[in-house]
Amino acid sequence: MTDTDAPKIEFPCRYPVKIVGTNSIDFVARVTSIVRVHAPELTEDDVSIKLSSGGKYCSTTCEIVATGEDQLRALHEELREFDAVSMVL
Repeated sequence: MTDTDAPKIEFPCRYPVKIVGTNSIDFVARVTSIVRVHAPELTEDDVSIKLSSGGKYCSTTCEIVATGEDQLRALHEELREFDAVSMVL
């Protein structure tokens, strides 16, 4: 399969962004505020949270309406600038 054969995302679409980081009092609030800069339509119903078994890490999934690759790239970059974030998927 070549790059031209790879499936392309058709925008706009619902797109889950998973953010994993160190669990803290303000982790979810900071993550969702960053996501809302790039996807202002995000509601509480679009956010799911899961803590690690020991409670040290938090996985937050925000399902946004993705409008294009530039939006997703900018969102990922800004999330990675937040020190508590370990991974953005």
